[in-house]
Amino acid sequence: MNAPSATGPSRSAPPPNSLTPENGWHCGHYFYRFGDRGLLQDEAKAALTAALNPAAAERPERLQSYIVTGHKADFGVMVMDPDPLKVNAVHQAVLSSAPNGAIEPTWSFVSLSEISEYVPSEDRFRENLIREGMAPGSDELEARVRGYAERLPLMNHQRIKPEFPDWPAACFYPMNKSRVVGANWFTTPFSHRRELMAEHARSGIAFAGRVSQLITVGVGLDDWEWMVTLWARNPQYLKDIVYAMRFDEASAKYAEFGPFYTGYRAGVDEILRHCRLADTPAS
Repeated sequence: MNAPSATGPSRSAPPPNSLTPENGWHCGHYFYRFGDRGLLQDEAKAALTAALNPAAAERPERLQSYIVTGHKADFGVMVMDPDPLKVNAVHQAVLSSAPNGAIEPTWSFVSLSEISEYVPSEDRFRENLIREGMAPGSDELEARVRGYAERLPLMNHQRIKPEFPDWPAACFYPMNKSRVVGANWFTTPFSHRRELMAEHARSGIAFAGRVSQLITVGVGLDDWEWMVTLWARNPQYLKDIVYAMRFDEASAKYAEFGPFYTGYRAGVDEILRHCRLADTPAS
């Protein structure tokens, strides 16, 4: 019998140290209110403008700013990049743009983009169509499957490196999956969870062209498990899709929701005017 190696059993080399995810991008949602407005003089306004319009070398891959309605915040920023420090640098630039007390952070959420384990493969998509009543081997079935297979790489790219739509309305909210007795998502068999998420996806598809959705994961990174971002061509569609999808079992039985923030896409000048911190056009 050979003697055991002095160095122990062989192991694969550990992955290299890196802040860049193997898949996906870091995502930050940041919300602020204007505090002592007398402190926000022209110099601070210029610095805030620069914070939300970084120079090319510092600019993250994705950045949008919003007027936020309600008392929870005055404006919000959504940022994505492979580098989490580049994401957070926008937040730090906003905070440092004005004297203490002028801009106050109210809430934030950090997360990562991902491809969900419930996204159906080509074979699973075919099985779903057959279960819904399409004939196995039919030309219609195979055409639908081919179309899905062609779209899947682009859809997965949008899930992990999304383009932000140039639409006027958005809402942002965190969520968890329930762990209560009788409705514990994490002890429910995967096959059933997959069916529930397929139903949930079908509800969302009904709003294609009106609402775009991004789910990022905060598990291990923040207080909630997921962050939902919805962009819409009209605020009404935000109400419509959230209401419709709450009747799905995955939501009605298993979802727990955090605070909702509603935003309307705006640049710094629009935010300052709306919040009465800059001259408003004469009516």
